[in-house]
Amino acid sequence: MLIGDVARRSGVSARMLRHYDALGLVRPTGRTHAGYREYSSEDIQRIFQIESLRSLGLSLRDVGRALDDPGFTPSELVDDLIRQTRERIAAETELLTRLRRIDAVEPGGWEDVLQIVALLQALGSKSADKRQRAALSSVGEAPMPVEALVEAVLSETDPNVAGALRWALAQSGDDGFALLAEGLGSPTAEVRKRAVQAIAEIPNGAATTLLQDALTNPDTVVRRYAALELGARGVADAIPTLIDIVVEGTNDVDAADALSALASRPALADHIATGLVDRLTHAGVESSARRRLTQALADIPGTRASRALADLSHDEDRAVALTATYILGIRDAR
Repeated sequence: MLIGDVARRSGVSARMLRHYDALGLVRPTGRTHAGYREYSSEDIQRIFQIESLRSLGLSLRDVGRALDDPGFTPSELVDDLIRQTRERIAAETELLTRLRRIDAVEPGGWEDVLQIVALLQALGSKSADKRQRAALSSVGEAPMPVEALVEAVLSETDPNVAGALRWALAQSGDDGFALLAEGLGSPTAEVRKRAVQAIAEIPNGAATTLLQDALTNPDTVVRRYAALELGARGVADAIPTLIDIVVEGTNDVDAADALSALASRPALADHIATGLVDRLTHAGVESSARRRLTQALADIPGTRASRALADLSHDEDRAVALTATYILGIRDAR
């Protein structure tokens, strides 16, 4: 078969076939009566083998080795190709992500594009100062893509930069809530913590709804942050978790303050007092936890809390009894 016929049937151009011939990859083994080179069926089969190996990303040099060296083993080369392909995919994915983020903010001109690119580069800098400046400058100058802000918030380890990022995210509207909600379900505890901290700094109804959902999160830290913020927002759903925090002893003072603020609403005061008393009577509650629960009753108004403190002033646990007596004295003085 002449070169033109081979090119038509194989899909490999005549120019490439001549290149293969020059490199010694596949040389026509026959000749016509007129002296033209002619490809045999074995030559054509080798062409298809070359194209198959090239489709895997092998160089022509490696293709020649693979076909001609009996001792050539593919495992090391294939492993290297896998590594190179992964690196290429990662680079292309990063580029695609950057382009999508730029497109999402609908830049008005190339100057806007350049500003956004500069901000994204600064946000990914190894310098905490540069990352912080990028977060602070993302409000009021070139808009920072919300997806990039959320990703930065969920990965930032420097507390000062994290605070700036949360502030910037709070100014950006509601676009990041879906991503933050995903963060609450992350398998990584630190990511879950950063997600709930970011949500807690967004003062709107959508954030409040997310925080209410977070009260049932299996992560204790997430529930704790959500309850403390919801208590500050006056959301009664947080009361059981706030009482749990008092029992646990982490952020118990903040939880007691939140309960006190909620108890300023008459409809909730007796409800909170009853919840605290119920936990006091639970079997297995340690003495230190019972003292904290008693202390939490101090700023809960109403007769229910006062009666509970009167009963606790005679508690078998002397520390609890003394705490309740002291609190009652302060309440009487008021």
